[in-house]
Amino acid sequence: MSKSAFLYGNITEEVYVKQPPGFEDPAHPNKVYIVVKALYGLQSSPQEQGMNELFHFTLKHHGYRRGAIDKTLFIKKDRRDIMLVQVYVDDIIFGSTKSSMVKDFEDLMQKEFKMSSMGELTFFLGLQVKQTTAGIFLSQDKYVKDILNKFDFRTIKPASTPIEAHKSLGKDEEGEDVDVHLYRSMIGCLMYLTASRPDIMFVVCLCARFQVTPKVSHMHAVKRIFRYLKHQPKLGLWYPKDSPFHLEAFSDSDYAGDNHDRRSTSGGCQYLGRRLVSWQCKKQTIVAISSTEAEYVAAASCCAQVLWMQNQLLDYGFNFMNTEIHIDNESTICIVKNPVLHSKTKHIQIRHHFIRDCYEQRLINVVKVHTDDNVADLLTKDFDLARFNFLVVTIGMMNP
Repeated sequence: MSKSAFLYGNITEEVYVKQPPGFEDPAHPNKVYIVVKALYGLQSSPQEQGMNELFHFTLKHHGYRRGAIDKTLFIKKDRRDIMLVQVYVDDIIFGSTKSSMVKDFEDLMQKEFKMSSMGELTFFLGLQVKQTTAGIFLSQDKYVKDILNKFDFRTIKPASTPIEAHKSLGKDEEGEDVDVHLYRSMIGCLMYLTASRPDIMFVVCLCARFQVTPKVSHMHAVKRIFRYLKHQPKLGLWYPKDSPFHLEAFSDSDYAGDNHDRRSTSGGCQYLGRRLVSWQCKKQTIVAISSTEAEYVAAASCCAQVLWMQNQLLDYGFNFMNTEIHIDNESTICIVKNPVLHSKTKHIQIRHHFIRDCYEQRLINVVKVHTDDNVADLLTKDFDLARFNFLVVTIGMMNP
């Protein structure tokens, strides 16, 4: 991690600052300083490219190349070994299949920049990382504890699921208003938690739809999520070392699940072997006139994520074309495989039909999966306790 990352970047705008107390120029007390380096507190500092470009130039000079998709990723290969460097503002994560490459990178950073090595990765941007010989476990139980304390839910009664099964949540225009700032603060904290908790993704996104005028019923639903977190504070994602390494995806949707505008919710998740690496939950922008159309729109959204991951993985040296997308709707699969527009599909917006081209180019392949085995179900609707627990385990979550 850099001790002064912004100071390595030149700013491109003309910025002046007052003379700071204790550093006034006695010969020119009424003059101001012109800023030539990015500083913490400046609105444009995180956007300045000076540090990033200097970092890029330094690594390029030592045999690294920048990722084609992710410009904050730097890669160096040595025959069958690879070194990966991921930069996030002034934090750096790096790892390699060869220990000597790690040591060389540490020496380079300490020589070229004022860097301090924090050792093996255990904590990053709120994510707790536990590395073992069997695999890696990601969780946010410290963050769960913090937000339970923040909203004074230390003694709240635990709940076994994040939402009551088969209980609809609508606008409730006749309901009593609640503190909008408190509601939004709670939603914001929960949204950050979804970085490692797909088990609450659906209900958090559902409650987030009512941030404009939240009612008592919505607040009760949010508190139910916190009650569930009290019950399962340490649940996280397990990435086994011995898992196969291939890209596959699952897509699903509910049909007209929103009671107000009857729009559906798309859900998708992507795996590398048995490792869940990406998941999505989003309310659709169109009103589907059939469950097939809702599933088709969800599949197109999942396909877009798969294409991005395919291109990203090319930087790592893996070519995962013809990726399988598992769908539990037979009619949707038929539409994807049929390049001819007909009366049942011509009303669907053109932007959703790109999935057909991806199928014809063998970038993806659509595969039928039984509804009971579709793990993306967890991201689109609520369930009773037995089904919910099954999906949580199947999607790849566990307690440490």
